[in-house]
Amino acid sequence: MELGELMAVLRRRWRWATAAALVGLLAGLAWALTTAPTYRSTASVYFSLQYGDTASDLVQGSTFTQNQVTSYAELATTPAVLQPVIDELGLPMGVSALAGRVQASAPVDTVIVEVAVTDTSAVRSARIADAVVDTLSRTVEELAPEDADGEPTVQATTVAPAEVPVRPAAPNTTLYALAGLVAGLVLGCALLLLRAALDTRVRDTGTLAALTDRPLIGTIGAVRTKGTERPVVVEADPHAPQAESFRQLRTNLQFLSLPGVRTDGAGGRVLLVTSAVAAEGKSTVSANLAAALAETGARVLLVDADLRRPSLDGVLGIEGSVGLTSVLLGHAAVADVAQDWGSSGLQVLAAGPLPPNPTELLGSPAMAAVLDQLRGTYDHVVLDSAPLLPVADGAVLSRVADGVVLVVNAVRARRAQVTESLQVLETVRATVLGVVLNQVERKEQAYDYRPRHGVAGSAPTRVPAPVLAAPTAGSAGLRGRP
Repeated sequence: MELGELMAVLRRRWRWATAAALVGLLAGLAWALTTAPTYRSTASVYFSLQYGDTASDLVQGSTFTQNQVTSYAELATTPAVLQPVIDELGLPMGVSALAGRVQASAPVDTVIVEVAVTDTSAVRSARIADAVVDTLSRTVEELAPEDADGEPTVQATTVAPAEVPVRPAAPNTTLYALAGLVAGLVLGCALLLLRAALDTRVRDTGTLAALTDRPLIGTIGAVRTKGTERPVVVEADPHAPQAESFRQLRTNLQFLSLPGVRTDGAGGRVLLVTSAVAAEGKSTVSANLAAALAETGARVLLVDADLRRPSLDGVLGIEGSVGLTSVLLGHAAVADVAQDWGSSGLQVLAAGPLPPNPTELLGSPAMAAVLDQLRGTYDHVVLDSAPLLPVADGAVLSRVADGVVLVVNAVRARRAQVTESLQVLETVRATVLGVVLNQVERKEQAYDYRPRHGVAGSAPTRVPAPVLAAPTAGSAGLRGRP
């Protein structure tokens, strides 16, 4: 994962990282507030060598003492020093427990030993520190060699008695809070990056470009709807950013060249809209694309060719009991069962009764004959088919369609599924026009460019788009009405 991808993940999921940092901050504060306070007292003892009166003797004595003072510091935590302290103060603990609370150190190039004691009681920490220094002084004097008069050659003097601390040494609430904040932020970022590394969804155009060289012909932002409602936004809210995204998709398809499609004005083209798996939004894309094409004044038929789980009747609110299967079985003509929908002249052919053999029915000569008939009647026929991977219906239809639009849901589609679906289309030699990335997370406000109501004194009204001229040879533009 490159640096740019890492930054993109952090920008997209910064709220998660912030939440992790706040959790760490609260955990640090909770730890600080629930930890019993401890106090630290320090006492210092000075050691000197009582040997000789000349300058050389004094220098030798000072050097000897400096060499020995480290041993004196180590002696402070031994049972020889601590057991008398326990007995003297009546402490309810053993030598090892007391040794864990005592720290003795000798500053470099000095003959001073500093004894620091940590305890939950401020007064007791000072008493223990003084007692350890006193006992250490006596022990050192007892262990030191004696001079000719029988006096110890090392003399210990307490130079800094312990003072009762006013405030606790631990916990440091500020330090704990900052440590928790940093730890939470680091852990949150690490989890985000791990999740991104393990995430196989196609979340952005960069990921899609790495999977296929097929062109990206449309990017549709996430549509926020209540419940299972999936409105045709081109009709319901024509100035919404998503509606403009479908018009951009329409424009991109307008200039794509389709091999084998007649460009002399004598036939329309059949577009198949499918996806790798279910619930990627192919039916919503089909309905909105068909509505956007109808806005140009072209004759458009939207066909629900998903004979397993048809959904256009629910999306558009039309009658679904008769439709494509009725036509294929010879029970009705297209003109009899096609239903008008919306304000732009769009016609819709529902799926009709569900057959027991949808794949065979869609791949039959009757289906090819119906599509040939529709090419002569409509400028654009948009087929909403079943997904490619679960069933073979979409692959069968792709062979008789003039072009295929693959819908990839940025939230649901996995990279392996997109790659496999493209391989399926390549195997049957389908003409893949491009990919539509659906449900992309983006700031829709940046794509909103609605008219300003009230500026001219009235709300804007819809004006039919001009009819486009017939495309020239080698192109596949939108064909106007005869």
